[in-house]
Amino acid sequence: MAWTMQVREFVKEVKVESTKVSWPTRQELRASTTVVIVAVLLISVFVGIVDYVLQLGVKLLFR
Repeated sequence: MAWTMQVREFVKEVKVESTKVSWPTRQELRASTTVVIVAVLLISVFVGIVDYVLQLGVKLLFR
């Protein structure tokens, strides 16, 4: 099978599969985005605090 036929078949299958996708509503998308942003902020604060504490510990250790 020629590569052009393979590409056409692939694109055709992608179109069929994309119709089966359940896309989120605008409200669901906003809620999910909010959860992700809050989670990233909380993890960033936690990592920052741990980094600061470890930095202080290393400074005290090598004093």
